Amino acid sequence: MANSPEFKITPARRTQEITYAVRDVLLVAEEAKKKGKEMIYLNIGDPNKFDFDIPEHLIEAAYRAMKSRQNGYAPSPGVEEALEAIRKEAHRKGIQDVQDVFTAYGASEAIEICLSALADTGDNIVLPSPGYPLYSAINSKLNVESKFYRLNESEDWQPDPEDIARQVDQRTKAIVLINPNNPTGSIYSKQVLLDILEIARKNRVLVFADEIYDKILFDQKQQISIASLAKDVPIITFGGLSKCYLAPGWRVGWAILSGPANVLKDYQAAIHKMTRARLSICNPMQFAIRPALEGDHKHLHDMIQKLQKRRDITFERLNKIKGISCVKPTGAFYAFPKIHISMPDKEFVERLARETGVIVVHGSGFGEKAGSSHFRIVFLPQEEILEKAYQRIENFMKTL
Repeated sequence: MANSPEFKITPARRTQEITYAVRDVLLVAEEAKKKGKEMIYLNIGDPNKFDFDIPEHLIEAAYRAMKSRQNGYAPSPGVEEALEAIRKEAHRKGIQDVQDVFTAYGASEAIEICLSALADTGDNIVLPSPGYPLYSAINSKLNVESKFYRLNESEDWQPDPEDIARQVDQRTKAIVLINPNNPTGSIYSKQVLLDILEIARKNRVLVFADEIYDKILFDQKQQISIASLAKDVPIITFGGLSKCYLAPGWRVGWAILSGPANVLKDYQAAIHKMTRARLSICNPMQFAIRPALEGDHKHLHDMIQKLQKRRDITFERLNKIKGISCVKPTGAFYAFPKIHISMPDKEFVERLARETGVIVVHGSGFGEKAGSSHFRIVFLPQEEILEKAYQRIENFMKTL
């Protein structure tokens, strides 16, 4: 083999378009860390990295399941106790005509299963801009086109229904909503949701409703599940234990299929084919779903109190920095500030990391058009960490 031509494994072309900015930025972070920078990570929404813990009754439920030998394969859609709890949660959210539910390795796998069962090469999915990059990454893997509709920063990052309508065509298979939104922290108004339903109804397309942050709400705001507003539109609502229940590493998520049974029948069967092909998700962790959804929610009160204070610090400090403006988030734990300087957002984020050790994510990594000049901050860390980070950002901005 020594004298033979160099042999390389060629990766699939589909991988060329796959990016995931939230993790990709860590490559730059490693450079800064090796140079001795004190790092402050504001890029990944993992509450367990900071002063938030999984509620004890969830841990006890998973432990009891392990001790009672719930350690084999689970039924492919999920254990019945968990599925029934998810159906009841759908009822509490006001979701009508629930046709099916299934569990998944996080909401992420549920989303991938539902996209894979839905779209073929040449089809398209209409996504929010800015929005969570998982959707476009999966679309790239499936050779499905991602089309983007804008969220209006001047209207507290509400979706633009007219722009959604412009993006929908004969090859559109679904419209995606992320509410509360990642990365902006916005919560959608009822009127906007009704407008989007009318677009889906008129064009006969499915709605994907990503509601993983549905209980992390500030200022006494209410989140409306879009599936509670219509029985005649097919909708898939995604949830999980990762964010509201502080268990991202458990990878427990689910999907709720609602709408007309005759419309969803074939698609529902295709989804079940895919869940059978992956066998099942982690069996014992599913036994934490019912205690999470039906048990004590004290942790949410404590979590929101902490996060609202950190949201306020974030909003006030960023808006005091010359060259930065920020819309106040009303849900989740992200802010999406704008930089008013003539520098590409990715370059800004990379220089910020190398020169200050503060790690954030460039806005173009969330489907934003070039030149939009935003970045995402996670405000999960304790107040003193946030204050230190914002002081470094302020000092950095003075050098530009």
